[in-house]
Amino acid sequence: MSASVKSYAAVDLGASSGRVMVGRVGPDSLELSEAHRFVNRPVRVPEGLRWDILSLYGGVLDGLRTAGQVDSVGIDSWAVDYGLLDADGALLGNPVHYRDSRTEGVAQKVWATVPAPELYAATGLQYAPFNTLYQLVADRLTGAQRLLLIPDLLTYWLTGEQGTELTNASTTQLIDPRTRGWSYDIASRLGIDLGLFAPLRQPGDPAGLLRPEVLEETGLEGPVPVTAVGSHDTASAVAAVPASGERFAYICTGTWSLAGLELDAPVLTEESRAANFTNELGLDGTVRYLRNIMGLWLLQECVRAWGDPDLGELLAEAATVPALRSVVDASDPVFLPPGRMPERIAEACRASGQPVPVSPAEVTRCILDSLALAHRKAVEEAQRLADHPVDVVHVVGGGTRNALLCQLTADACGLPVVAGPTEAAALGNVLVQARAHGLVGDLPGGRELLTRTQPLARYEPQGDTARWREAQARLAGV
Repeated sequence: MSASVKSYAAVDLGASSGRVMVGRVGPDSLELSEAHRFVNRPVRVPEGLRWDILSLYGGVLDGLRTAGQVDSVGIDSWAVDYGLLDADGALLGNPVHYRDSRTEGVAQKVWATVPAPELYAATGLQYAPFNTLYQLVADRLTGAQRLLLIPDLLTYWLTGEQGTELTNASTTQLIDPRTRGWSYDIASRLGIDLGLFAPLRQPGDPAGLLRPEVLEETGLEGPVPVTAVGSHDTASAVAAVPASGERFAYICTGTWSLAGLELDAPVLTEESRAANFTNELGLDGTVRYLRNIMGLWLLQECVRAWGDPDLGELLAEAATVPALRSVVDASDPVFLPPGRMPERIAEACRASGQPVPVSPAEVTRCILDSLALAHRKAVEEAQRLADHPVDVVHVVGGGTRNALLCQLTADACGLPVVAGPTEAAALGNVLVQARAHGLVGDLPGGRELLTRTQPLARYEPQGDTARWREAQARLAGV
């Protein structure tokens, strides 16, 4: 390998799987390969739904062993969840899964102390029942001396050093998006001890060196630094949006769809709160202004219920089903828990007086039409609320493999869709590491490198958006 090309291990943990990717970066090159992929399978125990964090850590170690010698390691994952440590730094039980039921009704208790409009004005975070803030109010925290968000917990086990990376911290509903620091007033009023959190880190900050025991187990030669990246996977994915200029929207697709804009400042208006947009922090002082949409979770759960049929055949059959026959609200919390997804979609269609999808192809078409409709609504409303028009929609993440969803999104938005890269979170992770080590320049420079080196597909809008407006009105009961 050329001396000017360096290798970076990107640990990218999603809600259903984890992967260790290796990015090889040079002045004019960026190549990504998969070293190891492993299942992320939550476990339901008598006390609730938990993450199998030890299995995930084992997957990380296996991945680093397979990756071979690298110049740095970075970790990103889903947001909001955390591990609690005792005074000796030992983990106090498996982290609670955000789909666990313990936060039911907690938001209403929080709002009795800090009204929802006031909470939004201070933190800019959308309402979701599983926000870290609500988890902390529900959590007894017995014996806890330290709280580490999931990527920071794994970083601690790799290095022995503790920190709280900022982009992920911004999803806790305890960060002020204007100052990019803790909201001490909110925490104090709710009795949350911010001393539980380790000091804040920025993407690109050093996060320690792999411990000797980790080097021995993985076969790597030290020193190997760990670099703080955009440790919220959406922050890393948005960093890898291959956009030029500012007039773009993005949709990070996977288990969730995160649809929105990249801004210079948060939007903290009451209208923005009512529309349930969030202001999460990104690289280089940016704000990820977006809405959470249930995403391909709906299809994943249906496929599981159907016994894992061939997805390609299912999508091909769904493409022949009449468009917009039935749609559901892809952001409805009724779809959040696992189980019985085809039945719940049918029930939602029946309740709204629409034809009930019966076959797997019909249910799949309903899901994809509904996701495209939700993408349209989020992109439209984000532009209006932020006064930030766009000319193109970038779709990144796992949903880029779903050509039907990409085309439907272009049709619904009435805008061209550029799809790719698929492994956006891992690429964003790699780019931050490469930049920290002097191989890549600023954010636009990294995006330009992505555009030149990664396969992208373009989808032009087809047909009139009127039928999508009609479907949106039907869903709203207008």
